[in-house]
Amino acid sequence: MTPEFVITIGDHALELATTLMMIMLLPALVVGLLVSIFQAATQINEQTLSFVPKLLITMVVLSLGGSLMLRLLTDFTLQIFQTIPTIVGG
Repeated sequence: MTPEFVITIGDHALELATTLMMIMLLPALVVGLLVSIFQAATQINEQTLSFVPKLLITMVVLSLGGSLMLRLLTDFTLQIFQTIPTIVGG
């Protein structure tokens, strides 16, 4: 096992983690921004007004994109398991 191989696996793991985080965080960020603009325009300073829409959109994104996220994690795990014989044998 070479250092380049370990760095490549780590790089793929970080890319996957970033992708999975972005799938969940970007919609919540957009909704939070829209709610903040609405609050600034109407001068409503209610804490739950910003929390509830972000929670709801996160739940919707998780229900719609959960299978994609699980497939990405499963593919990465299978790829790691398939490279174990080459690591041990080489």
